[in-house]
Amino acid sequence: MKKVTGLGGVFFKCSDPKAMNDWYARNLGIPVGPYGATFEWRDAANPGQTGSTAWATFPQDTAYFDPSSKPFMINYRVDDLTALVEELKKDQVAIVDEITSYEYGKFIHVLDPEGNIIELWEPAGENAEDATG
Repeated sequence: MKKVTGLGGVFFKCSDPKAMNDWYARNLGIPVGPYGATFEWRDAANPGQTGSTAWATFPQDTAYFDPSSKPFMINYRVDDLTALVEELKKDQVAIVDEITSYEYGKFIHVLDPEGNIIELWEPAGENAEDATG
């Protein structure tokens, strides 16, 4: 089974998210909105298929990265989240929460051996199961 298919997003804590967003917009041209920035792209092997990578700042006191104490979180795109979670459980990977579903995909959070929080994301419509309901 193909596991990670790409980078879904990069998220990091900062003292002043608005000032940081303004700095990145002004100095690096990142088009930051209320939820960060989204970089859209096309799949090299299948140019008809589009995807996106998110970038966002969070306040220093966010609980979204818990239980990790690290100031960042990386989101990886995955092919079949449900099957991958079963494999991770067999390998005794620390699963932080349950799979949640939104109109834009399924998510779960796990920890690596050093306590870094990792967000796994199966974008909506990319798995045959999603396409059939």
